[in-house]
Amino acid sequence: MDTLQKLEILSGDSQYDLACACGTKNPKEHRKRSEDGARWLYPVPLAAGGKGIMFKTLISNCCGNDCKYCPLRSNANARRCALTPDETVRAFLEQERRKHLIGLFLSSGVTGTPDTTMERLIASAEILRKRYSYKGYIHLKIIPGASEAAMLEALRYSTKVSLNIEVPGKRHFEKLSGCKNFERDIVAPLKFLASHTGRGTEFRHVQCSTQFIVGASDEKDYEILRYMDGIYNRLKFERVYFSAYQPGLGDPGIPGEQHFTLSSAPDKLTREHRLYQADFLLRKYHFGVNEMMYDAQGNFELGADPKQVWADRHPECFPVNANQAPEEKLLRVPGLGPVAVKRILSARSVHRLHALTDANLRGAPANKASKYLVFS
Repeated sequence: MDTLQKLEILSGDSQYDLACACGTKNPKEHRKRSEDGARWLYPVPLAAGGKGIMFKTLISNCCGNDCKYCPLRSNANARRCALTPDETVRAFLEQERRKHLIGLFLSSGVTGTPDTTMERLIASAEILRKRYSYKGYIHLKIIPGASEAAMLEALRYSTKVSLNIEVPGKRHFEKLSGCKNFERDIVAPLKFLASHTGRGTEFRHVQCSTQFIVGASDEKDYEILRYMDGIYNRLKFERVYFSAYQPGLGDPGIPGEQHFTLSSAPDKLTREHRLYQADFLLRKYHFGVNEMMYDAQGNFELGADPKQVWADRHPECFPVNANQAPEEKLLRVPGLGPVAVKRILSARSVHRLHALTDANLRGAPANKASKYLVFS
């Protein structure tokens, strides 16, 4: 196969490693075809607002691991191919010349050992940085079981690195892989990355993220949230992502294939969406992990977002006075997000509010919030 044919396969297979938070719609709606027809351009939200386009691919979909949820596992029937670092760089630079990209996301199946795989990922980034003086965004996936030396080298050339935690804890991990060790290959590297990217370290400018595969095991949402708390508050990672397990792609013997607690594929994507909403409550709304509300099984309700469920179960916290309440209490109001709350705080510093329209807030979210507010 030529490079374009390999990219057609590898970029499609890269959908299982997330570069950004996806919604509940078809993942194909998040990918765009490039001018030459290959599917490797992904819209990514920017911190300053809007979206940029990222070049995203695997270097290889050949894999020696047995991750039972993964369609690229060693015993799966997949069309295998690989790119060399030079091919990867040329493809990226060619697309960069055609259309401005915000950067590059590289991952890979495990070919040989974790470190030999890391060598190919790092070599691609090194060629870009040194040979072509590329100053832009590079996100490298850290391969489970990679050595500390390989991780340090990846940090040297990256804007962001990520290592998938996959599931919340050893018990679930052992149901999905027989050749990887949760403590050695996942937890220890996550802690190492945290210790070398924190404040005052050499690589403090490098962001770290991780990802859960949701529904491959029989984990509960409260277990995921417990691990998220440690990832954010102890490891200080920038983001946690979630990828709903896709039934039929994995080994039929894993819990995600045997015990369907959700009735349909849309339900599984809704569960993913609820976890993203909970993630925002933790990061943006000043919620604590122990404040989350679950059903009797320990999962979020599918029919309502976690913030609405919290409000429904805490009627004593409402109504909230829009003219006097601090930011933390306003953020608890259904229908109000961080941007809306800042508008309220700004507007009420100038004049008394009699309605949300006085803070230039209108529409369905404002109407919803008004039911939980008073202005007297």
